[in-house]
Amino acid sequence: RKVAEHGTLATQESNRAFVLMQYFGYLRRNPNDPQDTDYTGYDFWLTKLNQFNGNAVNAEMVKAFILSGEYRHRFGP
Repeated sequence: RKVAEHGTLATQESNRAFVLMQYFGYLRRNPNDPQDTDYTGYDFWLTKLNQFNGNAVNAEMVKAFILSGEYRHRFGP
């Protein structure tokens, strides 16, 4: 129980889930689906989010997803 309730574990898992939600929500795909075919993009965003202690605003993550060519191509300008 101590491990499961440890703050670091909660932050790490929360960040992983948040990055996945951005892929599902904004791009409507898994992180390793085409056009990526691997987890490079996911790993990039997870690392960046971790560097900003889970603060997606400071990591400019949502902004980047919305401004991406993939998002704009799929959902319009």
